[in-house]
Amino acid sequence: MVWAGKGKTIMANILSFGADAVAGGIFGVFGTALGRVASYFERQQTFVQEEKRWGHELKLHELQMKAKKQETELELAIEAQKGSWRGLEASLQADANIGIANKWVINVLRLVRPALTLLLWLITAWIFSKTRDGNIASSAVFAATASTLWWFGDRAPKPQMGISYHGETAQQHRL
Repeated sequence: MVWAGKGKTIMANILSFGADAVAGGIFGVFGTALGRVASYFERQQTFVQEEKRWGHELKLHELQMKAKKQETELELAIEAQKGSWRGLEASLQADANIGIANKWVINVLRLVRPALTLLLWLITAWIFSKTRDGNIASSAVFAATASTLWWFGDRAPKPQMGISYHGETAQQHRL
C-alpha cells in the first residue's frame, strides 16, 4: 500500500511534468510567434524610416543639382561678361594703336561708327516697315540701341598722351 500511494504520486508528478512541458512548449511557440509578429512590425517601421531617409536624400540630391546648375549658369554669365569686357578692351586698344597715319585715314576711321549707326537704324526702320511684326522690330531696335550705346558709350574724352599726327601732338592737331 505504501507502493500504491507512491505510484499515484509518481504518476501525478509525471503528469505534472508532462503538463508543464506541454504548457512550456505552447508558451514558447506563442512567444516565438509573438516575437515574429513584433519583428514584422519592427521591419515595417525600419522600412518606413528608410523610405523617409531615401526621400530626404533624394530631395537633398535634387537641391544639390539645382545649386550646381545655378552655380554653372552664374559661372557662364561671369565668363560671358568677362568676354564682353575683353572685347571692349580689345576695341579700345585697337583704337589706341592707330598710331601715325594720314589725316584723311584718321578722318575716315572717325566716320565708321556714325556711318554704321546710321545704316543700322535705317535697316531697323526698313525691317519695321516691311514686317510690322513687333517681335522682329523689337529685336532689331534692341540690336541697334545696344550697338549705338556701345559704339558711342566709350567715346568720353580721354587724355591724349603723345600721339603724333605727322609730328604734331594731339593738342596741336586739334587746334
